[in-house]
Amino acid sequence: MSQSKTTSPLGEFIRAHRERVSPQQAGLPAGSRRRAKGLRREEVAALCGISPTWLTWIEQGRSQSVSAPTLSRLADALLLTHAERDYLFKLAGLKNPQDRPVERNPQSRQALRDAVDVIGAPAYVLDANWDALAWNTLAAELFSGWLDQPLARHNLLDFMFLRTESRQLVEDWPVRARRMVAEFRADAGERLEENSIRQWLDTLRQGSAEFDTLWQQHDVQGREGGERAFNHPQRGRLVYQQLTLNLAAAPELKLIMLL
Repeated sequence: MSQSKTTSPLGEFIRAHRERVSPQQAGLPAGSRRRAKGLRREEVAALCGISPTWLTWIEQGRSQSVSAPTLSRLADALLLTHAERDYLFKLAGLKNPQDRPVERNPQSRQALRDAVDVIGAPAYVLDANWDALAWNTLAAELFSGWLDQPLARHNLLDFMFLRTESRQLVEDWPVRARRMVAEFRADAGERLEENSIRQWLDTLRQGSAEFDTLWQQHDVQGREGGERAFNHPQRGRLVYQQLTLNLAAAPELKLIMLL
């Protein structure tokens, strides 16, 4: 009986990468009179510890019951890169367990620090916990009470909810505060279970009744740009268009520009 043809994007992706991996790369003997390009389905199944039938079902897009460990073994067998592994999990509708906000490029922070200095608009860099890592002079001048202060930690949520200056500076503070909490919850995701973040959020909830109320609403919202207005104590009302960029080599870092 002939096997069913692959028709799903998941199956097409797996088959394409099976054909790119040689037996030698996978640690298998090449054999003689080999007609198949790359690895056979049976060989990949053996490397993953599953049956060829189960791998066939996965390639056909019947991945509702596929576990993350099985996909991880499949990614290892196919020698996938980090980006390819992410894509495999997305096609299967699962979250990559290796997809954590770790810095993949140790030069990323310094590169962004250098970048903000040459941007001709207020610009600053946030890490995964929304701590400001770098900012230019224009940003320090704009964010009075935050980036112009010698604080131990220049966290954006701390500034918004624990420093009174934010209420005078940020126009329409209640709306911006609500959106900011929803954006951080979406951004943090599963990291909210980490002890360090939970302890910090507990402190924030105890220090701000507004934050505690908003946090308990469990709103989630994607971070978007748009108009941002400020009532500066020296310069009066200022209006900007906010643009947020993520670095490909370090997606946990954000470059925010107010144009």
